[in-house]
Formats: sequence, structure tokens, C-alpha cells
Amino acid sequence: MRAVVLAAGVGRRLNKTHPGPKSLLTFGDRSLLARHLENLAGLNVDHIAICVGHEAAMLREAVQASGLSKLVSTVLNPRYHEGSVISLWTMRHYLRAGGDVMLMDADVLYHPALLERLTFTDKCNCFLLDRDFEPGLEPVKLCVRDQRLVEFRKQVAPDLQYDFAGESVGFFRFEEVTAQRLADKTAEYVASGRREEPYEDAIRDLLLATPEIFGYEDITSLPWIEIDFPEDIKRANHEILPYLNASVR
Repeated sequence: MRAVVLAAGVGRRLNKTHPGPKSLLTFGDRSLLARHLENLAGLNVDHIAICVGHEAAMLREAVQASGLSKLVSTVLNPRYHEGSVISLWTMRHYLRAGGDVMLMDADVLYHPALLERLTFTDKCNCFLLDRDFEPGLEPVKLCVRDQRLVEFRKQVAPDLQYDFAGESVGFFRFEEVTAQRLADKTAEYVASGRREEPYEDAIRDLLLATPEIFGYEDITSLPWIEIDFPEDIKRANHEILPYLNASVR
């Protein structure tokens, strides 16, 4: 198993108050990036490839300081101001390198058990789904009908029929063939000029084309938060971090 971590973005909604990379935000005694590396190394992931862009030098220095740099490669996305699909396209070599791939957003504080669920799932291509979320335009939603995923996007069509919805954590597992298809799909986006799109749209295309090969793990009981806004930092410190600290005592 290899991991691809997307950490190139500017984080515009936090940039005025926290201008550095979001993955270097510190919670407790460690940054998000350090936690990612430790969690992945603890699961014996073969290699971690990180897409960097905004403040790339800072991220590379943090990797060197982590003590796990031999396990990590960093890949520069010089067009990180464009859509996140460019970051995923930048990592196409790692998607095509063979074997299963774990794909992760870098701006998430989470319980390590989330990654364990992806590592040991029996689903060949897997999403993580949290049913306990606040409705609105911001969450990327996963919709399930008859135990099968039928949608993956922020705005769900009002006439879509589904049994329940959950929020996507932003962590995925793909088997070799699907990872290669995803690399090809990102290349289609770039070639057709769709450079401002989120990377989730490329994954959604695969899901809707072949829903039968995808599954999900329900992680509703596990604590996590994506860091997008200043209030997310407060929630992470006051609501999520205490659970993480308690789990290591």
C-alpha cells in the first residue's frame, strides 16, 4: 500500500490569519503533517508521496525534520493556484505505479482508526463516510441507495433518490486498476482545459461510471475535522484533540 497526500493548496479561507500551509498547523504537540506521517508509518505504508505547492520549502523542511523522510517523496505542483484536480494529476506517476493507493487530503485532524479502516477494509475501492454532519453547501456528500453509493459532490440534485447521506472525510483507497483509471481521468481534465475543478469531480466520474466496484466504511463514531475556516481550528482544539489525547493515554 502506498499513500498520496495532497498538500499543495493555499487555503484561501485561512490564509489571512494562518498564511503558512494548512498541513503545518499544530494541534497539541504535532502538526497535521507530522500526524499523517506517523499514522501512515505505523500502518507500514510502503511509501508516502506528498504533493506540495504553496510554501513548498516549508513542507519539505518539515518532512526532513520528521525523522521519516526516507519513507517520503515530495512532488511540486507549480500550478497550485488552480483547481485541486491539478494536484491529483501531478501525482499521476504514483497513481500508475501499481498496487493499492491511499489518497488523503492533508488538512484533516483525525483519529488514527480512520486510516486503519481504510487499510483493513474488504472494499477494493473505498470511501470513508460520516453520517453525523451539518447540512449545507460546504460538506462533500456521499449518498447511498440500496447500500450502494450513488452520488459524491457538494450539491446534490433535489430529485436524486437515496436512503441516506454522509460527509466524505477526504480519504480514499483505490485498487491498482482504479488508481490508474483515476490518473487517466485527471489527464482528461487537464487536456480539456478543466483545470479549475476539484479533484473530487474526477473521482465522482469513476464512481458514476462503475458504482458496483466502490464501497464505503461508516466512520460516524470516530472524531475528525477538516480545517478550512478559523472556527475549524477552534473546534479541532476543543472538540477533536481531547479525544485524540485520551486515546493515547
